[in-house]
Amino acid sequence: VKHASAACATDMTFAIFMPPQAAQRPVPVVYWLSGLTCTDENFTTKSGFARVAAERGLCVVAPDTSPRGHPELPGEHDSYDLGSGAGFYVDATSAPWDKHYKMYTYVTSELPD
Repeated sequence: VKHASAACATDMTFAIFMPPQAAQRPVPVVYWLSGLTCTDENFTTKSGFARVAAERGLCVVAPDTSPRGHPELPGEHDSYDLGSGAGFYVDATSAPWDKHYKMYTYVTSELPD
């Protein structure tokens, strides 16, 4: 799912799995936060989680690990452990990162809404 994010000031992507039980009643939600070099698709396509989540009646939400739809920042793609795909769920406090890299706010406040 792609949506406009106020926290990250760009479009963000996340994957969501709804178990069959969600058609009948509210179900608990698990937020899967992937790590370095991942996207919203790594866990959902490689892990086989859906069978277990369906058996247990769990909704699973897997957000992308970083904002990717904004104009490129200098050095953003130069290293796997900083910038795009880094998977740090924190809010950046220094320019130019602080405009788009608000991942803590995104996963704790905006995404659950």
